[in-house]
Amino acid sequence: MKQESVQTPNITVRTNGYGLLDSISSPADVRKLRLDQLPELCSDIRRYLIDNLSVNPGHFASSMGAVEIIVALHYVYNTPTDHLFWDVGHQAYAHKILTGRKEAFTTQRKKGGISGFPSPLESEYDTFVTGHASNSISAALGRAIADRNTPGLENNKTVAVIGDASISGGLAFEGLNNVANNPNNLLIILNDNEMSIDANVGGLHSYLSDLSTSARYNKWRAKLYNAFRNKGVVTEKGKGRIQRFANSVKSLVSGKQNIFEGLNIRYFGPFDGHDVIKIVKILTDIKNMQTPRLLHLNTIKGKGYGPAEKNPAKWHAPGLFDPETGEKICNDSSDSPLPWQEVFGRTLVELAAKDDRVMGVTAAMPSGTSISRMLAEYPERTFDVGISEGHAVTFSAGLATGGKRPFTAIYSTFLQRAYDNIVNDVCIQGLPVTLCIDRAGIVGEDGVTHHGLLDIAYLRCIPNLLVAAPADEETLRNLMLTSLNSDGPMAIRYPRGKATTKEWKTEMKVLEIGKGRVYAEEESSDVAILTVGPALHDAVKAKKILEEDGVKTDIYDMIWVKPLDTSLLKKITDSHKLIITVEDGVSTGGFGSAVTEWCRDNNSSVTIKTLGAPDSWVSHGTVSELKHDCGYDSDGIVKTVRSAISVLKQ
Repeated sequence: MKQESVQTPNITVRTNGYGLLDSISSPADVRKLRLDQLPELCSDIRRYLIDNLSVNPGHFASSMGAVEIIVALHYVYNTPTDHLFWDVGHQAYAHKILTGRKEAFTTQRKKGGISGFPSPLESEYDTFVTGHASNSISAALGRAIADRNTPGLENNKTVAVIGDASISGGLAFEGLNNVANNPNNLLIILNDNEMSIDANVGGLHSYLSDLSTSARYNKWRAKLYNAFRNKGVVTEKGKGRIQRFANSVKSLVSGKQNIFEGLNIRYFGPFDGHDVIKIVKILTDIKNMQTPRLLHLNTIKGKGYGPAEKNPAKWHAPGLFDPETGEKICNDSSDSPLPWQEVFGRTLVELAAKDDRVMGVTAAMPSGTSISRMLAEYPERTFDVGISEGHAVTFSAGLATGGKRPFTAIYSTFLQRAYDNIVNDVCIQGLPVTLCIDRAGIVGEDGVTHHGLLDIAYLRCIPNLLVAAPADEETLRNLMLTSLNSDGPMAIRYPRGKATTKEWKTEMKVLEIGKGRVYAEEESSDVAILTVGPALHDAVKAKKILEEDGVKTDIYDMIWVKPLDTSLLKKITDSHKLIITVEDGVSTGGFGSAVTEWCRDNNSSVTIKTLGAPDSWVSHGTVSELKHDCGYDSDGIVKTVRSAISVLKQ
């Protein structure tokens, strides 16, 4: 068979030579296959994923584990007329490949290419934007009820796919609680890779599960119910009691309790999530049921690739690897700086060793935030609360009322989910909780749902909350110690990726709250560049370029977004004609807005230009590409200064 290739920057990825997969351009082609061909198609998809993701990295283990589920769904359901809702979207690569994006998959997560997550802007088969966990049930329920109440769409089917970790999130439980409140035909598929929920959910014996999913059983069950209803034995109002009684009998026979049937959601399973033929038969049997139901499928993360099956956590998003050996291809030098989160994790352990009040809290990201380091050293003082950011913050507030000093590490984009908890449970009470905001700013290839661009804007308006951003490891460590010595809540934001220097382990000192620093000053400079966080380093690069133009610039690392260093601001505005503010966050309502507001309130006539992310959604690409497009890298600073100076001279 002829092999064709697609050229993408720095790599060549083969897109043909994958057996049955080469004949698939849409789910309609999948539905033309014989049932006994589906295992072969699943195998072809896995080969395609391994070959592509080894050179163009993405979310590997989850997508490998969900192949059979995706193939079965597109085989049984009439997508896109029937709707699929994905939770998070880490597992949906096979879905993308089968829905006309096989060739485009070689561009996934690259600037100008397709997203690494489902998006309706990209395909009619993507019903809903995904990226944050636990929302698929709520969204799918809304669509199912909308179709049910729209003439001509009443027979459309809706499916929500959710993982065992995501279903532990609070929003998922809110959705489950409402699923049985209104008539709907929603099917929930629980993709359970046995990493967090198996013991909580339990299951029925195989024989009982097979019996309860068969078309004959459900036809008999419905006929018996209708007979009772026609004779007046049971009414619609009493239907719930009958359902609960039936569920109790099943629990008695199986020896298992089942939370879903306690919520009046029909439960089927657990079944082998890698037996695609079995899944198709089950889906066919329960497809037309006019009641909410849940199908529990056990899967293996990384299925079909030995190294990933053995260590699924490390193969979540492994980066480049050799597909033959499974060895990771790492271009980082051992002499390169540590990642920001690693500096945070090691510093937290240092603080915990000296102060037994220190607690570590995270929401399902112990390794990603490096809270895992404290978990290893002080397990009794470290808590991973799962995908429940709101609970993480309120739990931390509870710790603080007991005299503890929690450091709560959550990615910026996920902290958005805990806003009410920050306001009501932490800041109104002025509790000493330290919000350690990881992945703040542009994060790169994960794109719009994962950029941490909003936190400065949504935090700086909250009374009682200190907000700071370090430009380097030394300042991060100092801010952590400062927070430990402060009596109220504080937020410290830092980016994804490598920090700035190998010499990260400096002697910590308590910083003066609201005090910035002069980084570089010259005589007779009319231009001041004010930065928070690592934007300082872009300013330093810009200063060198501007010097070649004969333009003098002063640089100030403000450190604190709230409170601002007003004495330093007074000095700057009195001695400069132009101020450029730079931040790795939205410019609307952010640090630059804070400086502008202060200047307005103090009747300063200085010209201010604020640089940051625009008032629009930022897509995916490398961090450097996206910062350049947003205009706040060193080139953007230079361009802004040159333009502003030109205007001032007129």
